[in-house]
Amino acid sequence: IALGIEGSANKLGVGIVKDDGTILANVRHTYITPPGTGFLPKETAEHHRNHILRLVQEALSVSGIKGEDLDCVCYTKGPGMGGPLRVGAVVARVLSQIWKKPLIGVNHCVAHIEMGRVVTGAADPVVLYVSGGNTQVISFAQNRYRIFGETIDIAVGNCLDRFARVVGLSNDPSPGYNIEQAAKKGTKFIELPYAVKGMDVSFAGILSNIEDVARAKLQSGECTVEDLCFSLQETLFAMLVETTERAMAHCGNSEVMAVGGVGCNKRLHQMLADMAEQRGGRAHTTDDRYCIDNGAMIAYTGLLMFRHGHQTPLPDAFCTQRFRTDDVLCTWRDPAATAGDGRRR
Repeated sequence: IALGIEGSANKLGVGIVKDDGTILANVRHTYITPPGTGFLPKETAEHHRNHILRLVQEALSVSGIKGEDLDCVCYTKGPGMGGPLRVGAVVARVLSQIWKKPLIGVNHCVAHIEMGRVVTGAADPVVLYVSGGNTQVISFAQNRYRIFGETIDIAVGNCLDRFARVVGLSNDPSPGYNIEQAAKKGTKFIELPYAVKGMDVSFAGILSNIEDVARAKLQSGECTVEDLCFSLQETLFAMLVETTERAMAHCGNSEVMAVGGVGCNKRLHQMLADMAEQRGGRAHTTDDRYCIDNGAMIAYTGLLMFRHGHQTPLPDAFCTQRFRTDDVLCTWRDPAATAGDGRRR
């Protein structure tokens, strides 16, 4: 049994999980700013400091577990925002010493993937990891999650969040969710730049373009906010599905899995499902309980690491804003093991 602390951005989560993937507790609190604004590291870290002890106590209460019953304490080592990450790391270090339990520093990106795998049952899918801070197309090979394509500037979630500020959408519960709901009412498609560069994508130019388009066309009455949300979402997701399909073809894989905060978008689910079906495959998706940053994914991945000999000595229990997905040697996955259809596990 492990306790995991996630606080790399504006979501603060504490989860308690068993090694078979059973989630005993998964509590979360989100730092929400007024419309038209984003969240800054200093204020986000203050939010985490104000709520983290309450969330730890709540997770223990919900699960019925005591600190002494845990096998390890896990925390997000990175990537993420420095200030918020440090809050989680400090509390994890303290709890580890109080309860005399091993400490495990977990890669945030890998945790999203492992949580998706255990929840969906997907053995070895191509992964589309889309969030406010990351956009990557990933496949597992030789004990690492290899990045086949990624954003060369801003993440897709950051693009959506910043557009929401331009048109004044609420940050509650999240800008991306409110764009998704507004897009359902859009009836007019406005052509935007389509920036796929090989296996990589670029969103910064699209954001600059739609900011200008929004000001001009909304003033003249040529379109609505809903039309702009619809157009942006369709364009961004088409780019992501294109590069994901190319990775699937390269890997000879018929399954895809979406993870990360943007990965709970129902329109993205449908586009991935349509693409996978055309290839004779299947798309694996989860809801906001598991896609959005949460403590359970850190606890579960930390347990996988712990069972295979990983521990983080106290002098090395720091956090880092830059920690790539392919930096992690995933010793808990056997590259030689295959599923019944010949795919890697």
